[in-house]
Amino acid sequence: YATGKRKNAVARVWLKPGRGAIIINDKDYTAYFARPVLQMLLQQPLSAVSRNTQYDINATVVGGGLSGQAGAVRDEEYGSVGHGSAWAGKSSG
Repeated sequence: YATGKRKNAVARVWLKPGRGAIIINDKDYTAYFARPVLQMLLQQPLSAVSRNTQYDINATVVGGGLSGQAGAVRDEEYGSVGHGSAWAGKSSG
């Protein structure tokens, strides 16, 4: 996993080969982040490299508000995409 931070939120993010599922705190991301703009933030990193149906994302987030939590997950997704393929075992933060 890798750790992302934004504002007061901290996210631990696991990225692994899959079908594009995004799970946040054991809930589907559309249930956890009801606002469409926050859902879009989570999809941006993998969509940017046309891999949104090739990897599953599982994240645990704590602290801050929903906007900060979504940003923490997104920031770590961007970090992982920048390192090439799925970063199993990569840890930062």
